[in-house]
Amino acid sequence: MLPISLVHVDGAEYARCPRGGKTDRQGAKCAIMKYSMKRQFAFIFITLITGTILLCLILNTTLLGTYYLNKKQNALVSAYYSINEASSAGDITSEEYDIELKKICEKYNIQVLVADGESEAVKYSMNDPRAVLKQLLDNIFLGVDEERLLLNTNNYKMQVVEDYKTQTEYIEMWGMLDNGYLFMLRSALEGIRESVSISNHFLGYVGSAAIFVSVLLVIWLSNRVTKPIMELAKISERMKELDFEAKYTGDDKTEIAILGNNINELSEALEKTISELRTANNELLKDIERKDRVDERRREFLSNVSHELKTPLALIQGYAEGLKEGINDDAESREFYCDVIMDEAAKMNAMVKNLLTLNQLEAGNEIVNMERFDVTALIKNYIASADILIRQKEISVRMDDYDSVYVWGDEFRVEEVFMNYFTNAINYAGDEKIIDVKICRADGKVRVSVFNTGSPIPEESVAHLWEKFYKVDKARTREYGGSGIGLSIVKAVMDSHEGTCGVYNREDGVCFWFELKQDRQPTEKDI
Repeated sequence: MLPISLVHVDGAEYARCPRGGKTDRQGAKCAIMKYSMKRQFAFIFITLITGTILLCLILNTTLLGTYYLNKKQNALVSAYYSINEASSAGDITSEEYDIELKKICEKYNIQVLVADGESEAVKYSMNDPRAVLKQLLDNIFLGVDEERLLLNTNNYKMQVVEDYKTQTEYIEMWGMLDNGYLFMLRSALEGIRESVSISNHFLGYVGSAAIFVSVLLVIWLSNRVTKPIMELAKISERMKELDFEAKYTGDDKTEIAILGNNINELSEALEKTISELRTANNELLKDIERKDRVDERRREFLSNVSHELKTPLALIQGYAEGLKEGINDDAESREFYCDVIMDEAAKMNAMVKNLLTLNQLEAGNEIVNMERFDVTALIKNYIASADILIRQKEISVRMDDYDSVYVWGDEFRVEEVFMNYFTNAINYAGDEKIIDVKICRADGKVRVSVFNTGSPIPEESVAHLWEKFYKVDKARTREYGGSGIGLSIVKAVMDSHEGTCGVYNREDGVCFWFELKQDRQPTEKDI
């Protein structure tokens, strides 16, 4: 097994792998960096440059001659059209024609011979016009080698020929102008191979210099690219150890800088997430504690339910046994027994219904039908429906003649809230037996309050009024058939409406209230 040496970087202990392995924290696996980015950059760039230069050399050697020949052909054709146009435009012997002919020869680097109908050279740009004229006549009368023929049209022919005296190849074009004169155009091809050789030599020198410069450029570029990447790698190592203090500090606008900024954001996000996880862990511990408390409350709830049901069940059982055994045979006693059984059964039924309603509200299973309704009309209608009970209890109900006040909520559930308040007020009205109902509007909300005369609620009991089965006066609650659930229902209903409710003592009694969002109607002032 190859040894692993230890090094210290930035105060941390690292393990250095043999044979080019990357440095890692002690105890981590050593990964051999067989394919470092520097080497990859160098190999790719040098390969591309070398390949490009070699490709250029091959193309020069194989295609440059053909390309040069095609350019010469095009030059001769262009020269032909220029000479033909100049010949057709004026006197061939004029000075202007001489000037035009000289321009054509210099432009296309060609030799020109123009002969009249008697085979006499009238214009030429070479030193030995007779030899060229003889070559022209031989071409006309003797014909040409078809293998050397490049172009063959009605007005001209083009071919490659060799001057055996000078061992020089020419590309020549000959034929007849529109004015009837004979012409021949020649251009030497001897410079093609030399041009290719010179071009290849020059390309070789330039390529060698380019490779040298590219090596330096690759070293500089790889350092510039890999340095921030290594910095990012160190940052990631520290992040792996949950050290989020390290930040990427590059200020360039490259993709690596974007990656560094993203890593910084990731580090911040991870730090925040870990903090949130720790917070969540603490909350989980609290939830466990709350669950224990909920379990305790559940046991307490079952105990309360069983206790509440035990009394009416015992009464129902006792009076039912009395009826069965005929303890009292008179009709009045039997009727009393039946009334007690029915009353206790009704109390049990009401308590079960309230428990089911409360459970649905607290679990969020109850659908709240938000609608716009007149709360004033709702209160008046309920008070009217309770008129018989009010007169039986000799209660005095006070309520001003309010105009219509519209609110948003579930009308059925809001009526249930008011019913609980009003029923409690009737049962606890005291000796004065006064109930005062008020409707107030302020800050986009409507407050409905129900006040009743009587004894105030002990201050230590106020905070517990909204708890299930809580009773301030158990004997009094039992007397009118209460179960201690009504105010819990009120609290659940208002929570489902995102409303509020409360209670406070006055010198002469107790006032319960709840608030809902107002739906304001236009008044005459608005109109």
